[in-house]
Amino acid sequence: MLDIRRIRQNPQEIEHLLAKKHVVVDLNQVNILDQKRRDFLAEIEGLKAERNQNSERVAAKKKRGEDASDLINATRSIGEQIRDLEASIEPLDGELRTFLLTVPNTPLPEVPEGNSSDDNVELHRRGQIPEFHFEPIPHWDLGEQLGIFDFERARKITGARFSLLKGLGSRLSRALIDYMLDHARDRGYLEISPPYMVNYDSMVGTGQFPKFVDDAFGVTPSGYYLIPTAEVPLTNLHRGEILSTDALPIKYTAYTASFRAEAGAAGRDTRGLIRQHQFDKVELVRIVEPDRSATAMEEMLRDAETILEELELPYRTVLLCGGDMGFGQAKTYDIEVWMPSYGRYVEISSVSNMTDFQARRAEIRYRPKGSKRTELVHTLNGSALAVGRTIAALVENYQTASGHVSIPLALQSYMSGVNEI
Repeated sequence: MLDIRRIRQNPQEIEHLLAKKHVVVDLNQVNILDQKRRDFLAEIEGLKAERNQNSERVAAKKKRGEDASDLINATRSIGEQIRDLEASIEPLDGELRTFLLTVPNTPLPEVPEGNSSDDNVELHRRGQIPEFHFEPIPHWDLGEQLGIFDFERARKITGARFSLLKGLGSRLSRALIDYMLDHARDRGYLEISPPYMVNYDSMVGTGQFPKFVDDAFGVTPSGYYLIPTAEVPLTNLHRGEILSTDALPIKYTAYTASFRAEAGAAGRDTRGLIRQHQFDKVELVRIVEPDRSATAMEEMLRDAETILEELELPYRTVLLCGGDMGFGQAKTYDIEVWMPSYGRYVEISSVSNMTDFQARRAEIRYRPKGSKRTELVHTLNGSALAVGRTIAALVENYQTASGHVSIPLALQSYMSGVNEI
């Protein structure tokens, strides 16, 4: 959520920045509501000052033995006016907050202009794209041939865009999760095992609601929602809290299943493990002081990239343009792994700096040393990595002419020595 003072001072600047995201927002409504609210507050303050003066006059009259009934009645009348005005402010506060919750985060200055993923800026490529002396098989076909995937039975059990792993496929998934969590732990992240369901306020806190309420899987009649990412419970661990400076930075990691009703348009991405309604992911979240968020973002990017390097999977990293960024993101890097069946790189991780956007919604603050005032923290999140997509990339990039899949050296100890499927 954006700072109302920032909107009040320069709404044109906010509208200009949001235009980089190709979002048109009329902030005039915000300023009208805000001014009306401030007018009420000014009137309330004036009436309170008048009430205090009257109270002093009443006390003085009583001290002199004079009749103060007129002043007492006037003071009571002022109190009623104050209560009426305060009651008028409540719906204005609700209307103003509801509107602000629908306004996206503004991009940082270094975010490039652009309309779509075609305009993202490539930063670097790492790893060697494999050269096959045979026709490589897509992971969905090869995995079924090897008996480690069963998409047809998953479809029978649930429906489209669900997957079923079995045997060494299930073991590979578990090995990757353990490896990714250990990798995060070695870099100072505290592992959390959070609930997979959260309440409405938690979804508001990280920016999913109210804008994307139709994209969530609701669990009725409980009023809970299946998490779209572990970012939601991890960030909301400190919702409504004031943290000490000594507690920062906070670094959390979690493995969870993730659930997304809106899994993208129909097309080739819907085959296999790339775009699913339910998928596994290891998430990273940081909560930091504002002047540390830029550095923390670069560190998180390397936390995710090094996994692909250790697994010897070719990838590239791009800086998202304004038109390809999400609702709450101020800046985002995408890491894309090479997929032979696609003949291109496919997103496997996003690392985002949300600045104070989530912290304002979730009311997460800290008290700087030596200060009586509190300030909003900055929050960041990233996946390290999406497990299903990593499996897909391993199957495709490590396939052999004999139709088998080699296991990367970094993962073999997690597979109890199994080096081939």
